[in-house]
Amino acid sequence: MENERVALLLPGSHGYVDAVLRMLTAGIFPIPLDPRLTSGEQERILAGLAPSAVVRTEEELAAVVANLPPAGLPRGRPMHCTSGTTGVPKGVFSGLLSPEDAAALVAEERDLWDLGPADVNLVLSPLYHSAPLRFALGTLLAGGRIVIPGPFDPAAVTAAIEAERPTTMFCVPTHLQRLFAHWDEHGRPDLSCFRLVAHAGAPCPTDLKHRLVEAFPDGSTWEFYGSTEGQFTACRSEEWLARPGTVGRARPGRTLSTDPDGTIWCTVPPFARFTYFGAPEKTAAAWRETPDGPAFTVGDLGRLDADGYLYLDGRREDLIISGGVNVYPTEVEQVLGTCPGVTDVAVYGVDDPDWGQRVCAAVVVGAGGPTDADLQTFARERLAPPKRPKAYTFLDVLPRTLTGKVRRSELR
Repeated sequence: MENERVALLLPGSHGYVDAVLRMLTAGIFPIPLDPRLTSGEQERILAGLAPSAVVRTEEELAAVVANLPPAGLPRGRPMHCTSGTTGVPKGVFSGLLSPEDAAALVAEERDLWDLGPADVNLVLSPLYHSAPLRFALGTLLAGGRIVIPGPFDPAAVTAAIEAERPTTMFCVPTHLQRLFAHWDEHGRPDLSCFRLVAHAGAPCPTDLKHRLVEAFPDGSTWEFYGSTEGQFTACRSEEWLARPGTVGRARPGRTLSTDPDGTIWCTVPPFARFTYFGAPEKTAAAWRETPDGPAFTVGDLGRLDADGYLYLDGRREDLIISGGVNVYPTEVEQVLGTCPGVTDVAVYGVDDPDWGQRVCAAVVVGAGGPTDADLQTFARERLAPPKRPKAYTFLDVLPRTLTGKVRRSELR
């Protein structure tokens, strides 16, 4: 079974994390996916990944891992999927690592976050996302344990903090906003148990960042900047306070550079390199040789100051980040464009105080075309919740450049 791929389409659990670790120990690559994906989305994503099995229940998961060895050193990374601006999902593939590189992969996370046997990791995000799964696996590999309260609910998280006294957690700004709103109404729990609170996934509003630093123990809060493909920086909140807006300096073993147009490139150690599974042309476009070694980009824009601190000027063009979830307009447009009566469509993000951004769509329809309600029903049947537009605007024509590109800034 070595080098095979197994798609996971079920909610996260302790058994889920254990199965991922056992598969990676055996050289099998789990493909963690959102279980809410529609059948059409599943088919499109999995078409190019050719998994040997698709697991949808705990019973099926138990059957897959029944004959696998106990959890040990992972021989690679889970194959998380990331949607490109073409709307075609890509599998980020580490390949089987040498024993030395496999050990270095585990050591990097352990050493950066100082993970150890006393750690208790509180899991807030769905485990099909790369960051929460990475923190959970790193904690277990360091001898600690994980706590999974279930689908995010501020009351359940608060109860878990009081009962389990976690030492670490990863979150996105939306989690923090909802937690602080709950604590403002019901009282804040004792947070002194935390030694590490890391956030990423979306820009953190300044006021929220200050609340985070004030609420949690001194020196415990961090921000990091990364992607499904790889990690770029890590930044203590104290560094951010001194340099507002930075996402930090390159993680150990990495170097950062930017092109004249601001495109960010990052060199990484051998164990952190990747390909896009079955897409050599996309892999080639993501990598280049530099004097410091191979560097990759995900197309984000930024600038470096004289001390090497990175400031982001924009995420990938057109990317919408809603509640820490990446939504690519092209993928949503491709689905909505198949709705009978829709002649043109553009998807864009609008700032939202709770979610960071919300997904919206401008549509052009023919005579007797679909209504707002029709489009909502159509999207509900074909798109996972984060990708469904929250509002539709009907236009006679979409604003476009002379080359035909939609002027999304005008739509906003």
